[in-house]
Amino acid sequence: MRIALFALSILFGAASGATLAASAMSEAEWCERLGARLASVTMPVCKRSSLQPTGAFSHNGFPILMRAVPAAELPAEGRPVRVLLLGGIHGDELTSVSIVFRWLELIDAPIARNFDWHVAPVLNPDGLLAPKPQRMNARGVDLNRNFPTPGWEHDARAYWAKRTRHDPRRYPGEAPLSEPETRWLYDEIERFQPDVIISVHAPFGILDFDGPRTPPRRFGRLYLNQLGVYPGSLGNYGGMHKNVPVITIELPNAGSMPPQQEVERIWHDMLRWIGRHVRPEQGMSAIRRVSDEPDPEPAPDH
Repeated sequence: MRIALFALSILFGAASGATLAASAMSEAEWCERLGARLASVTMPVCKRSSLQPTGAFSHNGFPILMRAVPAAELPAEGRPVRVLLLGGIHGDELTSVSIVFRWLELIDAPIARNFDWHVAPVLNPDGLLAPKPQRMNARGVDLNRNFPTPGWEHDARAYWAKRTRHDPRRYPGEAPLSEPETRWLYDEIERFQPDVIISVHAPFGILDFDGPRTPPRRFGRLYLNQLGVYPGSLGNYGGMHKNVPVITIELPNAGSMPPQQEVERIWHDMLRWIGRHVRPEQGMSAIRRVSDEPDPEPAPDH
């Protein structure tokens, strides 16, 4: 209740003016602003992405954008696997946004259309569009430490103080879900009930994994290297608390995109892993009944 009241007080407080001003922002306007920061997201690329406003806004009033891509057809039994694909939780990881736009260009291919997708390429537009791109949002909060993991009130602040020595880039906020961006993602997970969450970051050049078993060994040239969990992180919240597999794709460079061949290799390896290891469930609390067989070999290097 305390968290809910805190969230509502902010939601209807200082940000309301910016939200009203931004509600009329057109596709051309948001594409122009993103393209000015990301060379690979040209106006045609942005428009082809078919992103739509979700009705939620960043602290500075930029719309949280998303594209929903339903499966091409329903399976013989059950429902399609639901995939939530996210980029740009940290605003200074530019490639994490750009590569999701690239993947939106590939999402109508046959294998990808086996799944239901919700794709949000820019979770932290204020950090991305700051005069100098920054990890945190406009309020100086690390969004990837602001999710309501068990024990957040003690653990998140203690970790920030003792382990990061009050590093401002990793400030978890005053309370879990104190930020409009994390509140939107929290609500989106509750609405969409994804079977797997893919979150793109940079620049560690690895795969991280939280949650139910059978992590991927490799996507493209990115190999599995599980880093552990952090108070308030999406991997901790989704993978450990909600029991939804969370794959963190850490690109090797935050400012320079991988070659197109590698962009496609990561994408196709990811699709194969989802198709083999993720099964739809009727609730996120259920244990995933995933295959324990070895992964098929990833796409070979050419």
